[in-house]
Amino acid sequence: MPHGLESLIASGTKLWLDSVDPDLVLENRAAGATGATSNPVIISDLIKTGRFDDRIASLVATGLDDDAIAWSLADDLVKNAQKVFLGVWEQSGGNDGWVSFELDPLLEDPANGLSDDARVARYVELGKRWSAGACNRMIKVPATPAGIRALEPLAAAGIPLNVTLIFTLRQYEQARDSLWKGALQRGSLDLFKSVYSVFVSRIDVYAEKHLPALSPEARGVLAIANAKRAWAANRDFWRSHPTPLEQEIVFASTGVKQPGVDPCLYVAALAGDDIQTNPPATNKAADDPTRTFTRQVDRMPPADLLAEIDAKVDMHRLEDVLMAEGVEKFVAPQQALLALIASRRGRA
Repeated sequence: MPHGLESLIASGTKLWLDSVDPDLVLENRAAGATGATSNPVIISDLIKTGRFDDRIASLVATGLDDDAIAWSLADDLVKNAQKVFLGVWEQSGGNDGWVSFELDPLLEDPANGLSDDARVARYVELGKRWSAGACNRMIKVPATPAGIRALEPLAAAGIPLNVTLIFTLRQYEQARDSLWKGALQRGSLDLFKSVYSVFVSRIDVYAEKHLPALSPEARGVLAIANAKRAWAANRDFWRSHPTPLEQEIVFASTGVKQPGVDPCLYVAALAGDDIQTNPPATNKAADDPTRTFTRQVDRMPPADLLAEIDAKVDMHRLEDVLMAEGVEKFVAPQQALLALIASRRGRA
């Protein structure tokens, strides 16, 4: 009987790594991971290690500005991961083996004064630029109003997409419908691929801060119930709109954030279908040979807890708060990355 990550994969979960650290990509590929994701936090943290200072120096010598250097570094890291997972992509016929490349989070910075129309146009421009010639690269777009509007033209252009920062069923449905509308404008659906990254742990953090009226039992299953509802909605939609490749949910933000909680809480509860993109530490904990994962993704919490959640949780407010926080969590690291590159420039 399989154990650890092997049992998670055997349950039906595709395992992706929430990192493009070259060493961790190789390590997790050997453990069964079949894809990876990146975001501004991941890229910024990698550059902070100093491991890429020589590469920064070489880019500075070419005359690139700090922004261009940041995106060249991100491109390098994602390309490296793409090479590792290319065999999976080829063997699966494009259904797996993807590495996500996130577009510029500064587009959503309120300080830049961009209109939504300008943001949409820039998402489309950057999506086309960073996907060109990259067979197993997904373009990651946030489920902000501008991001959702950009999905239709991006999908129509044939670009594989990972919609990120999804916290609610409403966001998922808006993103899916926009993306599907674009896909239908393509000459063929043969290579159409989309995934929808539903964030998990941040919901529970929100519940602790903002939902004191919820019983401890309901608060403990809110994030899991929310993610499972999105998974079920996605399953039902694509059953009635079949495509050659699978259009999947990515269970994201699966590392627990509360002290004393089982690090595999979300891994276990969401095992059995679609994709989990787990932080390295979460995958390490899940690979404990004493753990065995079985399909749980289609087993909802008790009906009375779901009824309490529906009666007491304002999902619109939850979405507003978490989206504002989510944008800031990506804008700030990108700004810090640019400042870090500027500081390294002086050493080049």
